[in-house]
Amino acid sequence: MIRRRTLLAGLGAGLAAPLVGRAASAETAPTLIRMGSLKLIHSIAPHFYERFTPAGVKVEVVPFESPTECKNAVVTKSVDFGTFGIAAATLGAAAGEPLVVIASTCNRGMAIISRKDSEIRAIKDLKGRRVAIWPGSTQEVFALERMRMEGLSVRDIVPVRISFSEMHIALARGDIDAYVGAEPAPGVSLSSGVGQLVEYPYGTEMGALNMVFGAHRDTLAERPDLVRTMLEIHRKASDFAGKDQEAMIAMAVSKLGQKREALERSAPNVELKWKLGPDEVKQAHAYAEHMLALKQIKRLPGPGFIDTRFVDAMRDA
Repeated sequence: MIRRRTLLAGLGAGLAAPLVGRAASAETAPTLIRMGSLKLIHSIAPHFYERFTPAGVKVEVVPFESPTECKNAVVTKSVDFGTFGIAAATLGAAAGEPLVVIASTCNRGMAIISRKDSEIRAIKDLKGRRVAIWPGSTQEVFALERMRMEGLSVRDIVPVRISFSEMHIALARGDIDAYVGAEPAPGVSLSSGVGQLVEYPYGTEMGALNMVFGAHRDTLAERPDLVRTMLEIHRKASDFAGKDQEAMIAMAVSKLGQKREALERSAPNVELKWKLGPDEVKQAHAYAEHMLALKQIKRLPGPGFIDTRFVDAMRDA
């Protein structure tokens, strides 16, 4: 099992000052950091990085459609850092990939939605219904655990494999009765009158854990100053956007192309974060245990999967 001692290995290591304030000379190109980001409001913080990037540093935001694609880009070093769901991170680490979770990105951001005119108003009402679930996603584990708590299993529903971006459309067409989605799809369904909220599935031991911030193991070992600089930018951007919902909505309208009224419903269900403390580590452990029980992974991630020393240093400062 994942032990707190191994997850937090290396916390006693000394931390040098970040690369903040090193201006590029006329002859020196700025340090380029490639940041993988999903096309979701959960992952909107990187689009605020520019205003908090120090002189001599340039962050290029690289968009990805799926958490797995972004995670794979980190593993192959196509990007330096990336944001993706705890599911993708756990799947990669359990498979032995050199991936390390070093900060949080977003909590919440998921919802179970049914058709507005249906009688599905609670988890137990999903029995026998066509429910869209994306296999291997963070949302799947949360939904199945909530169903288990209500005496149901996946065998009690008709699971339908549909991507997050297509769930609202499928619900509107009547192809499905409900879906386990990621924002902004629930916001679209609610604001358009197509759907109704069944539940925000946060009532489990996994809390509202959702998206995390990851890096390649080599990056932590070989470029710790870069990690500190990147996380300082991430901290400032997350704090800023998290406290200014209007700014977050405006940026999401600009970058995601979603309608404002939908994002206004989505934004309260999105909690931008950077801190990765004992509660999040415990929730990640519980999440991995659930994935193992569901046979989504064959083994638990090994030691070093979560490294909080960088965010611990920022928190203490």
